[in-house]
Amino acid sequence: MSENQNTRNYGAEQIQVLEGLEPVRKRPGMYIGSTGSKGLHHLVHEVVDNSIDEALAGVCDTIEVIINSDSSITVIDNGSGIPVEIHPKTGKSTVETVLTVLHAGGKFDNNAYKVAGGLHGVGVSVVNALSKELEVTVKRNGEIYYQKYERGVPLTKLDVIGKCEDTGTTISFIPDEKIFDDVIFSNEILEKRLKEKAFLNKGIKITLEDKRIDKKSVFHYEGGIKSFVEHINKNRDALHSNIIYSEVKRDHCIVEVAMQYTSSYSENIFTFANNINTHEGGTHLSGLKSALTRVINDYAKKTGLLKENENNLTGEDIREGLTAVLSVKLPEPQFEGQTKTKLGNSEIRGLVDSVISEEASTFLEENPKDARIIIDKSIRSSRAREAARKARDLTRRKNVLEGLSLPGKLADCSEKDASKCEVYIVEGDSAGGSAKQGRDRRIQAILPLRGKIMNVEKARLDKILSSQEIKAMITAFGCGISEEFDVSKLRYHKIVIMTDADVDGAHIRTLLITFFYRYMKPLIEHGHVYIAQPPLYKVKKGKAEKYAYNDKELNDIIESFGQKGYSIQRYKGLGEMNPEQLWETTMNPEDRILLKINVEDALAADEVFTTLMGDKVYPRKQFIQENAQYVRNLDI
Repeated sequence: MSENQNTRNYGAEQIQVLEGLEPVRKRPGMYIGSTGSKGLHHLVHEVVDNSIDEALAGVCDTIEVIINSDSSITVIDNGSGIPVEIHPKTGKSTVETVLTVLHAGGKFDNNAYKVAGGLHGVGVSVVNALSKELEVTVKRNGEIYYQKYERGVPLTKLDVIGKCEDTGTTISFIPDEKIFDDVIFSNEILEKRLKEKAFLNKGIKITLEDKRIDKKSVFHYEGGIKSFVEHINKNRDALHSNIIYSEVKRDHCIVEVAMQYTSSYSENIFTFANNINTHEGGTHLSGLKSALTRVINDYAKKTGLLKENENNLTGEDIREGLTAVLSVKLPEPQFEGQTKTKLGNSEIRGLVDSVISEEASTFLEENPKDARIIIDKSIRSSRAREAARKARDLTRRKNVLEGLSLPGKLADCSEKDASKCEVYIVEGDSAGGSAKQGRDRRIQAILPLRGKIMNVEKARLDKILSSQEIKAMITAFGCGISEEFDVSKLRYHKIVIMTDADVDGAHIRTLLITFFYRYMKPLIEHGHVYIAQPPLYKVKKGKAEKYAYNDKELNDIIESFGQKGYSIQRYKGLGEMNPEQLWETTMNPEDRILLKINVEDALAADEVFTTLMGDKVYPRKQFIQENAQYVRNLDI
């Protein structure tokens, strides 16, 4: 019997029962991460991943996800259907066992599924436990089976409700509002992740239909991760048209890689293990890096592009401008790291190294013109990196804050405990003056910037480090830059961007966040970067003054003041506020509003920064046109 036939015929005896379901409703965060938006959307991914597991086993090629008008979710697949026989250990139907017992699923039996993608295998039982209602329909053995649950408890038996000729599973659920902060699903969040799943599993057709807004999207990529790399690079200039691609199956593992170099100065490597985005990398990423560094250096020396007496190119030099997607699938992934998204399986490193060594060597030998372009770019990067090292050395002194000319001068705080300190990056000397006078000198430092910082999307590190504003920030933060960045040396645990509420202010914010994302990413990942929210209006009536941070608040204040006898001041710049007003409205930790910058989705962030700050004009124009309806407070 073939492996696929074996999977198609898997039954009750292959479903293992590991532990009960009771803890899930008590501590949902342990199973789905949070009860906020991330946890809510994780419910959908858990159900979809069960269908993906069947696709990996070769018995499913179509998955439909529907956001219904009542915000419930329906997931339909054409897989083999959950087994319906009585389970020998539970005495219940296997459908009920899978839906009511934690960690009960075919993915725990290596004979049923060689590879499974459900995140740490928490299973649909967790979705059931956290849903107000869940309905399951199974097509199997020529019959249609149905069962309904409420908060994980069966309301009906598994009944036969009809006949059929096909197979598959349909699960519909409504998340429990007693568990989640909000039970409204985001079309955008689901679209991004489902698109990613379709890229990672070539040939699978995934549809997302949102009945609330009458929108249907179809994701189907025969090119798989080759199409993924093309998608990521659509707003970049590729240095070679052929994408370096390989897929190898060995020892029950699959290694799939796609790579293409572009003219950009940043590396963009996205790694996945069993369809899980491994944000923190791991052994598969190490294998990719070591193979690429060795192969390109060997080729450069062999062809004389790099002289024998010259130092080898570093991995950073070689990866400049590289876009790569690496997807591995393995029977028992071991995840570690702070967010459990770092792959720890040691055997996968050698396998990835071997696959990439072979494919990259072949590509360089067969495409000498492209090879020369890639190596020339790496050599230029190496020279720029050396220049950048010298520039960095200038900022690395014991008393760096003394003697380095900071734009507008850093006004430091007196507190030495970094966890209590914050630095405001302020636009212009006028606002900087008000901020310095209005601040709490004990814990708040002020760093005024003169004008806009350099657009780092269009420059190498050596040029970036020639910018006085950027040098000032690196020096003030104290934790270095790029590959030498050490977040533990950060001098302020809150970095607050405080700019005017106009077009220039928005542009400065984008430039700063792009710089942090590209060269000081841990600042964002560790939650150190914030945007101050100064008020847009001051409304005055007699001696009473109130501040409004948006148009709704403005209207509410006007209503409370009555229709006459009030005046409105529109703040276009921070410099228009005196120190007391700036403290009261924007800097006082007791009352201020800060927006924390998070980069949950590195792919989406990369796409936005490339579109907004890159060289290509048309994608930027298109992005602005598509998103104009969401822009507030735009000064034209």
